[in-house]
Amino acid sequence: MNRLADRAAQLAEQCLSAALPRRWRHVQAVGAKAESLGRLVGDDAELLAAAGWLHDIGYAPNIADTGFHALDGARWLLQQGFEPRLASLVAHHSCASYEAEERGLKTALMAEFPLEQSPTSDALWFADMTTGPDGQDLPVDERLAEIRERYGPDDLVTRFWVKAEAPLLEAIRRTEERLTA
Repeated sequence: MNRLADRAAQLAEQCLSAALPRRWRHVQAVGAKAESLGRLVGDDAELLAAAGWLHDIGYAPNIADTGFHALDGARWLLQQGFEPRLASLVAHHSCASYEAEERGLKTALMAEFPLEQSPTSDALWFADMTTGPDGQDLPVDERLAEIRERYGPDDLVTRFWVKAEAPLLEAIRRTEERLTA
């Protein structure tokens, strides 16, 4: 592992392991998966690995502010001196703009963090959305079903996934194509 990914993994462990052990199991698996996908993104391999480790940092009790983990985590990463591109990948991971819209935070998200559409962002979404809440590998359709079951039909999270599913599946498909190329 490289220096940035080491720092990211240590920070994620400090913030999540004791307070949110289940979330930490998920993050460990996403971080490892993101590292394994580095070959797909060339010079962005280190950035992808760090984003995998930090994508859910905004759930940490001492970081959560708005209740929207992607935005809270990205803002905190900037405060900690991480580069804006890493913060933006975290801010927009796994169709976060759709959740931001449901929460009334899309204007803030888009104003503060540019949306990146690249093999790097696709690979981050892939790593997150093919990893279950306990760190298990899951096909994306099973992951989405697990989320809907966990949150219930009327929850904001379930509502945003109805809108976000098509763009998510497209990012997953692009990453799968890169894996088989």
